[in-house]
Amino acid sequence: MILRQLYDAVSSTYTYLLADEKTREAILIDPVFEQCQRDLAMLQEMNLTLKIVADTHAHADHITAAWLLKQKTGCLVASSAAIGAQHVDMPLQHGQCFGVNGISLEVRATPGHTDGCNTYVLSDHSMAFTGDTLLIRGCGRSDFQQGDPAKLYRSITEQIFSLPDDCAIYPAHDYNGRTRSSVAEEKAFNPRVGGGANEKDFVQYMKAMQLPHPKKIDEALPANMRSGMPADGQLPDEPDWADIRITFAGIAEVEPEWVIQNQPSVTLLDVREADEQDEPLDGLNNAIAIPLSELRERVDEVPRDKPVVTLCRSGKRSSLAVGILKHAGHDKVANIHGGVLHWQAS
Repeated sequence: MILRQLYDAVSSTYTYLLADEKTREAILIDPVFEQCQRDLAMLQEMNLTLKIVADTHAHADHITAAWLLKQKTGCLVASSAAIGAQHVDMPLQHGQCFGVNGISLEVRATPGHTDGCNTYVLSDHSMAFTGDTLLIRGCGRSDFQQGDPAKLYRSITEQIFSLPDDCAIYPAHDYNGRTRSSVAEEKAFNPRVGGGANEKDFVQYMKAMQLPHPKKIDEALPANMRSGMPADGQLPDEPDWADIRITFAGIAEVEPEWVIQNQPSVTLLDVREADEQDEPLDGLNNAIAIPLSELRERVDEVPRDKPVVTLCRSGKRSSLAVGILKHAGHDKVANIHGGVLHWQAS
């Protein structure tokens, strides 16, 4: 199985990719709306087909990308039936199993942080994706959104701590850079629910906490009840001046064929060194040549009346040129995928 743990720095949210190596079918758990392009780029570069997006609960600190990914890929949206969110294709119940070819997840209802919290457990009990129910050395808060500390204690101890001690715990958040834990670790060292704490200990601990209101709750909860669909039902704006693909590295790219067909509408910036530019390229006309080593000092020579596409031998140096141009205030910039090597092959 392919497993990737992705991070959103703004909300400290972990998104998990699970995919079968043979069938290339994939599941995304807890995707973040603003990270949709990143997740789509990862899927494309890894040659994976997204089949299911599954939220562990209705988040209060970020908006899910479930609806948006459904529009982009045709995947199914899964979340707890207890949430009652719109645009859900798979309303999940406790004890149900779901997944893709080669990967099966068991649904364990783990309310207490919210009524609609689920923990997703891999069929061999080697991994559990616990959402906000159990965090690394912590747990979700229980002071709003149907929170109930006694219910949360029972969810953790009965549904998660009943898993094998070596079962890996993957939470939806961590605010200190920790990436994973285990059932044994949390049983022993979790300061709220581990180390022999009973329900009374836990409930009194949780009731004594004083936490600030989540900053995005007023925006996030209504949106997440729509599975992340914007209030106007429209897809977010995307660059429309070219057929742009954003890579997993975050670089905007265009294909050589598009550049050949649209040369009059763009400025082509060749950042190769002078001794590399002797060989002409079919279909390439009127390029501006500024070596990458000189671009920062000569960036004002790049026209601003058209979008700019950058070129080098392999597409590596020209991807750095994209960043230099954006820093200088060019907002419509893209790298030519694969550079001269890909151009010649095309």
